[in-house]
Amino acid sequence: MTAEIRVAATDARMGLVLRRWRDTDLEAVVTAYSDPDQRRFTQFNVDGTAGGLQWLGVQDRGWTEGDRMSFAVCEDDGSDRPLGHVVLKRPDPSDDSAEVGYWTSAAARGRGIAPRALTALADWAFATFGENGLRRLVLRHAADNEASCRVAEKTGFAFHSVLPASGEHGSDDHLHVREGARA
Repeated sequence: MTAEIRVAATDARMGLVLRRWRDTDLEAVVTAYSDPDQRRFTQFNVDGTAGGLQWLGVQDRGWTEGDRMSFAVCEDDGSDRPLGHVVLKRPDPSDDSAEVGYWTSAAARGRGIAPRALTALADWAFATFGENGLRRLVLRHAADNEASCRVAEKTGFAFHSVLPASGEHGSDDHLHVREGARA
């Protein structure tokens, strides 16, 4: 299975490389999760080196088990430095839907990285799993995370519904849906 996705550069934006997470990305993960907004809006919080190693282990196991394909999002500038994360969660391959998630590090926000990476992930997911029945991607985010709403809209995820508060964040969630091509 492809473990690298490339997003072409444009006149205004550098290209992106979406690749599997590596142990050498530990510092980038710990730094990203030290941001208060990151901690507020993500389901998994990382505390220090041990938490970062645990998080990287979850990403690696997902690939091994085939139910969580996650990518570090890097600019195609040769630095190989992760600026964000996108993930396809498909715990049941026989289901016609899967969930996507993403985050962008504080230093990389506002540069169009999240929409381009999420679009690439969605296109890859439908191309890779569409023949096996994947027809729909869902994206869930905290209702008060306006930036995530904008990313969802820019990437073709239509607003679907408000989901009642659950988990530790205590806020309602928005559910967005992007449909794949129908056979």
